[in-house]
Amino acid sequence: MKVALVTAVLLSSIGLANLANAASVDKGQALVEKANCASCHGAGLNAPILPVYPKLAGQYSDYIYYALKAYKVGNGNAQYGRNNAIMGSQVLAFSDADMQDIGAYIASLPGNFVIKK
Repeated sequence: MKVALVTAVLLSSIGLANLANAASVDKGQALVEKANCASCHGAGLNAPILPVYPKLAGQYSDYIYYALKAYKVGNGNAQYGRNNAIMGSQVLAFSDADMQDIGAYIASLPGNFVIKK
């Protein structure tokens, strides 16, 4: 009986830990609006103002997170960093949690990505 109780408590605490670390769509939306991402990526982050800017809406949250981290690294790591003057300056103020929140928000937006099979 005690083993079952301890196991239940441990398993429920693991779920709570993951919940505490979960990204927030609302915080991500506030960060995206504050950074004015739509000025380049367009309305709903799905209508870029120039063809060289990517559509973001609906993109996988982990992809957005790692892309933002790569812009933050910049040329400091040739295998991992991404070099773009605009994005490099945009992400400097973001923490890892901020970038996860932004990824969660962007993933929640309706997009028109096509996955080829």
